[in-house]
Amino acid sequence: MRAIITGASGFVGCHLARHLTVSGDKLLCLERPASSDSGAPLLEASGQPVIRWDIREAPPADVQAQVAAFAPEAIYHLAAISIPADCGQTQPTELARAVNVTGTERVLALAASLKPMPRVLMVSSAYVYAPVDPQSPVVNESSPLAPRNAYGITKLAAEEGARSAAERGLPVIIARAFNHTGPGQSDRLMLPEWCRKFAAGDDPVVVQCREAWLDLIDVRDVVRAYRLLIERGSAGETYNVGGGIARRSGDVLAQLALLADPRRRIQELDPVRRQQPIADISRLTATTGWRPEIDLRKTIAETFAYWQRVMASRPGA
Repeated sequence: MRAIITGASGFVGCHLARHLTVSGDKLLCLERPASSDSGAPLLEASGQPVIRWDIREAPPADVQAQVAAFAPEAIYHLAAISIPADCGQTQPTELARAVNVTGTERVLALAASLKPMPRVLMVSSAYVYAPVDPQSPVVNESSPLAPRNAYGITKLAAEEGARSAAERGLPVIIARAFNHTGPGQSDRLMLPEWCRKFAAGDDPVVVQCREAWLDLIDVRDVVRAYRLLIERGSAGETYNVGGGIARRSGDVLAQLALLADPRRRIQELDPVRRQQPIADISRLTATTGWRPEIDLRKTIAETFAYWQRVMASRPGA
């Protein structure tokens, strides 16, 4: 399959590119000019063809020509400002709207201009859902949508653009991704932040909260779901991509501490319970046969090993 990935040098993009390559797909990567993502050098060194395009703007004629010549059968749209704190608080920043909303519209328009039109996977987020009751946190694709932060607002707006494109005939599928992690993820997110602190020798290890309940799976399971959705998903449909299991952040931390250093002190800043939505994945499983396969203990171990290598490579280590 000939596939385009937007945001291919990002955390998920790198894992997706690897999975598609192993699966025998031919890739074309769309990246913003002068990308600073950690995977950009690896992407360039891999030999995969890369086209530079700022998706906030209409694609230049040369980009359109190269994409048309490649004749993609699939487009995986991952490019976004994906760390919620970077999108603003209750209202999106101008940049977040430009990238996550306008950028998605431009990618969809480019896809719709191709003949034949490729199948498009637009990656959204569980942050589009309304707050949930801790006693019944499981959500399906028809559950109420009422994002409570700026990131979720931009993703819901991007979904609306995707649904509009689907009504005009573009075979687009929406994947609502729940929390995922693994080697290579930014240390601005939960597990890699803790891994970095353990690897750096912090004592105590300061954490925000041990009472956050969330749906957390390995990124490598997520990208496998994405390819299956391109192959088997129904155009115009939305699918939750998650583990379907409520995990307590303190239990994740305890597994990491057991592996890294059980004697290390832990300092919790805010012990208030937080409840995130938990995915009902029955639609995804029925459509594709997908289920998460990677044990979270493996994810924790490999993410910690990654951060051990990173810290060991830094000057003064």
